[in-house]
Amino acid sequence: MATYELTAPLCDEDIKKLKAGDVVKLTGTIYTARDAAHKRLCDMLDKGENLPFDLQGAVIYYVGPSPAPEGRPIGSAGPTTSYRMDAYAPRLYRLGVKATIGKGKRNAEVRKTLEEHTGVYFGATGGAGALLSQCIDEAEVIAFEDLGPEAIRKLKVTKFPLLVVNDSYGNEQYAKPNYDL
Repeated sequence: MATYELTAPLCDEDIKKLKAGDVVKLTGTIYTARDAAHKRLCDMLDKGENLPFDLQGAVIYYVGPSPAPEGRPIGSAGPTTSYRMDAYAPRLYRLGVKATIGKGKRNAEVRKTLEEHTGVYFGATGGAGALLSQCIDEAEVIAFEDLGPEAIRKLKVTKFPLLVVNDSYGNEQYAKPNYDL
């Protein structure tokens, strides 16, 4: 297990060095989107419309944050269960997304797509949304404001703590025991 500090957006070279079980502290720009936003993004793609953010190298965080308290850019921002995005994720990875962040397992199609398109799936600590929000420096709604907490937000993060769950080589952290904990 290694620890890396990476800056988003990500590139193939960033992804290729990561292995399941590695720790990543991510800095840079990431985007939030849950299932309703993913459906809208795919509908936009079907219609040939421009998306609200560039998919090349993008990192998508599966989160529906709580309202921001005074003086903070965002409220509690813990990950949501990722499998609800599995129907959409392969298409977005094929179009340039390099990483997604959530909690829980991904299906076989998502895992295969990570290998074929040099992608990674990060786990963020569930139940630690208030703590994770301390790594978010800026938050701006950029699309689908009507979805409330599930609107797409552009986030600026600093050393956002992540675990590589699925790497681009077919390995899965959840599938291997780690007795060194």
